[in-house]
Amino acid sequence: MNREMLMLVEAISREKNVERDVVFGAVESALAQATKKLYSGEVDIRVAIDRDTGEYETFRRWLVVPDSAGLQNPEAEELLMDARERVSDVEEGDYIEEPIASVPIGRIGAMAAKQVILQKIRDAEREMLLNDFMSRGDKIFVGTVKRMDKGDIIVESGRVEGRLRRGEMIPKENLRNGDRVRAMIMEVDLTLRGAPIILSRSAPEFMIELFRQEVPEIEQGLLEIKSCARDPGSRAKIAVLSHDKRVDPIGTCVGVRGTRVNAVTNELAGERVDIVLWSEDPAQFVIGALAPANVQSIVVDEEKHAMDVVVDEENLAIAIGRGGQNVRLASDLTGWKINIMDANESAQKQAEETSSMRALFMEKLDVDEEIADILISEGFTSLEEVAYVPIQEMLDIESFDEDTVNELRVRAKDALLTMEIAREESVEQVSQDLRTLEGLTPSLIGKLAEAGVHTRDDLADLAVDELTDLTGQSPEEAKALIMKAREHWFTTGATATQE
Repeated sequence: MNREMLMLVEAISREKNVERDVVFGAVESALAQATKKLYSGEVDIRVAIDRDTGEYETFRRWLVVPDSAGLQNPEAEELLMDARERVSDVEEGDYIEEPIASVPIGRIGAMAAKQVILQKIRDAEREMLLNDFMSRGDKIFVGTVKRMDKGDIIVESGRVEGRLRRGEMIPKENLRNGDRVRAMIMEVDLTLRGAPIILSRSAPEFMIELFRQEVPEIEQGLLEIKSCARDPGSRAKIAVLSHDKRVDPIGTCVGVRGTRVNAVTNELAGERVDIVLWSEDPAQFVIGALAPANVQSIVVDEEKHAMDVVVDEENLAIAIGRGGQNVRLASDLTGWKINIMDANESAQKQAEETSSMRALFMEKLDVDEEIADILISEGFTSLEEVAYVPIQEMLDIESFDEDTVNELRVRAKDALLTMEIAREESVEQVSQDLRTLEGLTPSLIGKLAEAGVHTRDDLADLAVDELTDLTGQSPEEAKALIMKAREHWFTTGATATQE
């Protein structure tokens, strides 16, 4: 029987083109499964086959667990103190084994053994094919629609399958069996049965890779796509940068008579692409991203990572776009929060900010409206600037003498100290569960405390736009923080349901 088993292993190894160890492993697994059926509990069995002679031994084994953990499965676990009575130098995580009678191969159900062995071999073949495919370094998966699986599309390339989830398809795109499909390889999940390669046709990375294939200058390093924002199937924007002054980045991506950009558009179900020149200057980048709208003026708020963009009435609808599409894509492309407004709205907002600033200076510096307006007209926007800008800048103001400047700086510093003490007292009211929330920095905690957000529930109750206004975070960061704060709601709810 041992000789026959060795011959069987050799035959299967050659026929299926897999390593002998894989086949031996499958046989060992089949023998272990057969042995387990002789016991009533969840025992752990190991079978070891000699690769040269075909002889095999069977062992029952127990995992050594800490004494404090207790036994979750007494049939396959042993407490450390008990295990050391049998093996003195055993440690947690080790196994202790004892030999048991081996099940003769003839007693194994032929079908069961065959299924285990073939499944192991299929898994090994699948892994080998997948490794061969991934070793090619392809970023785009090219294949044929094979079938539908619970709303997902299974795409086949040779003997490798990818899964295109419904949410990663281009809206209104109708793919049928036999259609040729290209999609971005997003990840490989070996735990998925059948189609372990996760694909996407809606990801911004897919568009970037399509342009890389259509525009050789990108592969050569002459051009670079810095960012991409998509409304899949409708419209997209990409930001490009030239590393060679002789190469026009926009014209190169468009191609002769639009051939290059049209090739990408046709692949993406007619998705229109705006090609934007990337700039190190955030304001200039935003102006380009809002094209075709013409921008009148722009105000940058570094603290809130936001920009107020002023356009005339004729350009207002163009800048916003249908359903806010243009400004949303521009915001995603640049990473800045963009507020579109006309001249009247800008003037009104500026008047409100001036009024608020005037009230702040009058209250905290204990000055009249005239002094406050002089500070505002000279470009002062905060108490910190009054307190700490070089003194000569304030002495250059014609309306102020040296005594006035010194007094204003002293009052500003006193006001800042008083506000800091009040802020610290407010922070002390912040609950421990909020302080320890992942993602919250001391600076953010201070801003939340000033706004009266003292508990995790207070934070969880906020809307995304409310949090961005309070902290200056991006919408994505604010959303992630709010969802983190809400996690305990779902955990508590699940626990209550189980009870």
